[in-house]
Amino acid sequence: QVQLVESGGGLVQPGGSLRLSCAASGFTFSSYAMHWYRQGSGKKRELVAVITTTGSSTIYLDPVKGRFTISRDNAKNTAYLQMNSLKPEDTAVYYCNAGHSVDEYWGQGTQVTVSS
Repeated sequence: QVQLVESGGGLVQPGGSLRLSCAASGFTFSSYAMHWYRQGSGKKRELVAVITTTGSSTIYLDPVKGRFTISRDNAKNTAYLQMNSLKPEDTAVYYCNAGHSVDEYWGQGTQVTVSS
């Protein structure tokens, strides 16, 4: 059974940090590029960051460049999103996604709220 389970979300003050994790099982994790998306209330889901299968290349949404870092540990079947200098506009449900040429999988999402 394929599963992607996000964790690490929560309430944080502006300027704070959170580290999201995405634990994968049921498929060959190392063969899939990993993505983090987010969806704010009343907004469309947007792609935040991408990491290739080996972790050799990453791409970021412009508003998070320099603040967020995507990484992965193929030995642990886990992807991460380190989020620093958080802003209220980062508030959203964050989803991890495993993408391949023939299929993709989604996690259930984890809420991140940035507020004082």
